[in-house]
Amino acid sequence: MDNQRLIDIETKLAYQEDLVQELNKTVHSQQLKLDQLDEALRSLALRYASLLEQGDSEHPMDAKPPHY
Repeated sequence: MDNQRLIDIETKLAYQEDLVQELNKTVHSQQLKLDQLDEALRSLALRYASLLEQGDSEHPMDAKPPHY
């Protein structure tokens, strides 16, 4: 194998290693954001469920609007 070809292969490998590290950082940050969004969604779902349990006797959800 000639020396230039070996240098080219090593250069490509270095770029690939850098790319893999950058992609790993991106995936990690996206996972953190997904975890935050999941927690927010659970919190909203619990809040919604508690509001449904409390009910609203003045404005029931199944009631027809006043213009009917």
